[in-house]
Amino acid sequence: MRTRARRAGRDKGFDRSSESTGDAERAGIPGGSGGFGGGARAGLPGGAGSDRPRRLYADSGLPDRLFRTVAVSGGGVVLAVMLLVGGFLLYRAWQALRKAGWSFLTTAAWEPDAGHFGIAAVITGTCLIAAVAVVVAVPLALGTALYISEYAPPRLRRTLVSVVDLMAAVPSVVYGLWGLFFLQGKVIGLARWISTYLGWIPLFKVDGSDPHDPLATPTVYTASTFVAGLVVAMMVTPIICSVIREVFSQAPVGEREGAYALGATRWGMIRSVVLPFAKGGIIGGTMLGLGRALGETIGVYLVISPIFKVQPHILQSGTSSVSSLIALRYGDATKMGMSALMAAGLALFVITLVVNFAASSIVARSRSGATAE
Repeated sequence: MRTRARRAGRDKGFDRSSESTGDAERAGIPGGSGGFGGGARAGLPGGAGSDRPRRLYADSGLPDRLFRTVAVSGGGVVLAVMLLVGGFLLYRAWQALRKAGWSFLTTAAWEPDAGHFGIAAVITGTCLIAAVAVVVAVPLALGTALYISEYAPPRLRRTLVSVVDLMAAVPSVVYGLWGLFFLQGKVIGLARWISTYLGWIPLFKVDGSDPHDPLATPTVYTASTFVAGLVVAMMVTPIICSVIREVFSQAPVGEREGAYALGATRWGMIRSVVLPFAKGGIIGGTMLGLGRALGETIGVYLVISPIFKVQPHILQSGTSSVSSLIALRYGDATKMGMSALMAAGLALFVITLVVNFAASSIVARSRSGATAE
């Protein structure tokens, strides 16, 4: 009897709520007030029963708006300065570019007063010197960064970090003098050995000298692309090492401990956690070092023996670069010679921009891939 009474009460209450809902709908109130869901749907901006998410609006205060304005203005100033530099170089180089035409990119000689000049030789030398520097510097910087961040004791780690930062602050002329008076004579044996066993590769071939002849003059191996690349490698190694070390130190602690908990060794943890996490930083540091190597001037100028012909053999004496060409010919350049030097600087400017944009694209792609994984 009690159960029947309860059921009758619920049915009676339901009938009353239905009647009130119907009265409310007839009165023009959608959803009525008889249920919680109806009232909530009536208050949605998209109408009753709308599934669209509500947009949240945050009233940004004055500090946020001021910071956004300063950030946008700073980015605009940087872009404007870059465009002004490129425009200035193009304006000053227009006379030489108009006279040389497309042969400016294919001519190796440098005789601007005679109307016969180009950047084929100096661009080749610049790219080869930068390539040697990066090939030598990246493994050295990667190993140093791994040891500092993962293996070195805390006290030794602080000392090594200070030494690396100090090396990055050393002026390039000091590295150039070190390469001229110390390194150049020490690498003759190494250059001869490479030429002896790898001379069949055109890159390591030395014309006019037999590496098997013990009486052959050693000066053919001095002032070469190889020596200049080693000097530049010593300059860019601290920069690359600092970038990679900072990225290594930001690897997630939870993933490190998880790898150890699964039984991984220290090298296993580094290989499975640290190196994949730091992939973008390694690429970014490498490209940053490449940009520095492309524009290095005094260190290369002190070491090389400038020649104006395409030199594809990195162990042989004689090479050139865009920056050393400008330093060598700027003081006594005529009007046409100055315009030609500005054109060479414009070419280096464009190459540097291309390298930096490519680095940004590669780093962004690697980060997105890591996030997707």
